[in-house]
Amino acid sequence: MKGNQGLVLGLSQAKRGATVMHDILDLEQYPLDALSTPRGQSLLEGCRRGLTEQGMFNLEGFLRPEALERCLAEVKPPLEASAFTHSRSHNIYFKKEVADVPPEHPALKQFETVNHTICADQIPGSIVCRIYEWPPLAAFLAAVTGKPNLYQMADPLARANVMAYREGEALNWHFDRSEFTTTLLLQRPDGGGAFQNRSGLRTEANPNYDGVARLLAGEDDQVETLSLTPGTLNVFKGKYTAHRVTPVEGNEPRIVAVYSYYETPGVMFSEAERVGFYGRAKAMTAN
Repeated sequence: MKGNQGLVLGLSQAKRGATVMHDILDLEQYPLDALSTPRGQSLLEGCRRGLTEQGMFNLEGFLRPEALERCLAEVKPPLEASAFTHSRSHNIYFKKEVADVPPEHPALKQFETVNHTICADQIPGSIVCRIYEWPPLAAFLAAVTGKPNLYQMADPLARANVMAYREGEALNWHFDRSEFTTTLLLQRPDGGGAFQNRSGLRTEANPNYDGVARLLAGEDDQVETLSLTPGTLNVFKGKYTAHRVTPVEGNEPRIVAVYSYYETPGVMFSEAERVGFYGRAKAMTAN
């Protein structure tokens, strides 16, 4: 009897969780929790086509307007009070040296990036974290990207971040380490802060250093510029797509959540990586 009670309780909690998520995400338009239905299959097909043809897809209005307001109310205070200012000079690879590429090669041109970051341990229980931890989102991303499974990071800092870019600040040209990148735009700035990308600039077999050099010299006519609407979920092939955020203009910062999933469970950043990205190695103790 106790076992049955536990099963009923578990199902009841799952049902309540799904109901709450319907208040946060527009699951009528984007049925992530019903992928086996005709509507769910249609969503998957459209997203897969976007990845194949454009290297990305966008779910505009993914986060409901009321939830977006609550989300900003949750993340703005810690962004103002305790965000880590990440300022660094880097090349597009975020590496000091690249094998077989001389230091003077134009593909290794240096840029400046500045942003302000809070980590998942600074906003426990927030809407940002609840969306990240909702199992149907990882299942949806795995289905779209053709992965058997995708897992949340075990790292309490890196798993979900919120980043703000203030006036004059930018995220400069780079490639991501993971094959796919998932972001949720929370606030658009007064001006600037546009997302620019060059899909398919390199492949696993061809690093295309000369093509990278042309991009950095402003000579690539295939760069696309997107002005995303707050509440949009954006998924793109960040490992092979060069991308940046242009300098922000005005008083309102650009605020975006970044979600990290991996094909293997238990992924953690090293202490050096945590210090480099977040200014600390240890997670904050829960109150």
